[in-house]
Amino acid sequence: MEKFQLSGELRADLGKKATKETRANGLIPCVLYGGGEVKHFTVKEGDVRKLIYSPNVYVVELTIAGKTVTAILKDLQVHPVKDNILHIDFLEITDKKPVVIEIPIKLEGLAEGVKLGGKLSQQMRKLRVKGIYTNFPDRLIVNVENLGIGKSIQVGALSYENLELLNNPINVVATVKATRGSRANAE
Repeated sequence: MEKFQLSGELRADLGKKATKETRANGLIPCVLYGGGEVKHFTVKEGDVRKLIYSPNVYVVELTIAGKTVTAILKDLQVHPVKDNILHIDFLEITDKKPVVIEIPIKLEGLAEGVKLGGKLSQQMRKLRVKGIYTNFPDRLIVNVENLGIGKSIQVGALSYENLELLNNPINVVATVKATRGSRANAE
């Protein structure tokens, strides 16, 4: 997994009025939990843009008041109208305790059904996995070469070393749908 450097400043005031003032100054209120005590801090909006608006999953090296911890972005609150970030939750992680995270899926290969005129459709973009963060890949590769027309790959058919898949096993990851062209080829 890629690493992302981020630094923040501790917050002294935590009320509604202080939070509103923090946002007015171009800062985002954040919380770090999972490492014992909960830390409230702020980061600049521009510093987290690449972390949030990216399909990649990052391990964040978070520096707060001179102390660096390893964390992941756990939750994000966005304003429903203005689309600006209201709040970010980070979870401190270690290489001893498993965490749950969503990792993007990458389809690999040319499906048999596509060669016959079908259309490949990716139903899921990410999978929820549980494991030690050092075992997380950048992407989960799903091979679709043996997928025929009308066939699909479900979560239950997938397995990855040192990772536990948490999605429902009957959820469809990818399928090859029949098209008019594929029906004409079959006749």
